[in-house]
Amino acid sequence: MSKNNLTSGLINFIEDEIMPRYENFDKAHDRRHAFMVMSQSLQLTRFYEVDVAMVYTIAAYHDLGLCEGRATHHTVSARIVREDERLRQFFTPEQIESIADAVEDHRASNTREPRTIYGKIIAEADRIIEPDTIITRTVQYGLSHYPMLTKEEHIARAVAHIKEKYGRGGYLRLWIPESPNAARLEEFRKVIDNEGELRRNLEAVYCEEVGGCEK
Repeated sequence: MSKNNLTSGLINFIEDEIMPRYENFDKAHDRRHAFMVMSQSLQLTRFYEVDVAMVYTIAAYHDLGLCEGRATHHTVSARIVREDERLRQFFTPEQIESIADAVEDHRASNTREPRTIYGKIIAEADRIIEPDTIITRTVQYGLSHYPMLTKEEHIARAVAHIKEKYGRGGYLRLWIPESPNAARLEEFRKVIDNEGELRRNLEAVYCEEVGGCEK
C-alpha cells in the first residue's frame, strides 16, 4: 500500500548526518530510541498509503529539537526540518512542510490530534509501550536532568510522571488502530495500578543506573 521509495542516498544521509546528533541527548532520547521509533514507524506504513521515505525522515528528525530543551522540542524539531536545505535533494518543498508538520505533532502531551496520517504514524511510533523500556527511560531522564534529587525523590518523580502520562485518565493518546499499543498500554496500566510493584521496578532500575544501592 505504501510507496516504498526509500533510497540508499537518503539512508546514508540520515545515518551519517542526522543520527549522530542523538549522541548529545540523554539516555532516554539517544540514538537507540531514535532507531526504535524509525523501526516502528516503518512497520506502520504497511497499513496506509504513505511515502516511506517521508516517514523514515520524520522519525529521524522528530527529537532533534531537544538541543534547545524538552519543553519546545517538537516545535524546534519542525524548525530544524524547515531550515535544513539538504532535504531539498530528496523532497519537494511541499513534502518538507508535511514532514515538519508531522514532527511538530508527535509530542505525547499535545492536546490536539495530529494534522495528517504522517503525524499520527510518528506519534504512535514514539509511544513505545514497553513497561521495562518506559521505566528505564523515565529513571534515566530523571538522573540526567535532576541529579540533585535523592533516590526517593527520583522514584516519586518517576511514579508521578508515569501515572500522569500512561495511567488511567493520563494524557497519552493513541492514533493508529492497527498498532499493538492499545493492548500493551492496558497491560502496563495493570502494573501502574499496583504502585508497590511499580516502585520496586523503578528502584531496581535506579540502583542499576547508579551502580548499586545500599540495602
